[in-house]
Amino acid sequence: MSDKIYKIRLKKGDTVVVLAGKDKGKTGIVESTHPRENKVTVKGINVYKKAVKPDKTHPKGGIIDITKPIWVSKVALQEPTSKKPSKIGYKLTKDGTKVRIYKRTGKGVK
Repeated sequence: MSDKIYKIRLKKGDTVVVLAGKDKGKTGIVESTHPRENKVTVKGINVYKKAVKPDKTHPKGGIIDITKPIWVSKVALQEPTSKKPSKIGYKLTKDGTKVRIYKRTGKGVK
């Protein structure tokens, strides 16, 4: 694991579309970002089963579902009007604040 921190344009709460992999075409909400790994965790995407022994959090143990992080390059922000994936760009407003925009349409991200 390197000390490099990647610039991730996605934020927690963004709705994204999966572009590649076993969950291709599915949509989900970003739960967390991992800048050191260049990955994001998306709710309901990249879910795996894991066998766990009994402990305080899982008193009975058994098989649980865990959501693993997915590469940032495999997801794209979903545009709310067309429901299609779009890249993210940045634009400076007249008052000097930096806002995120959809590259597909040029509209601002809410």
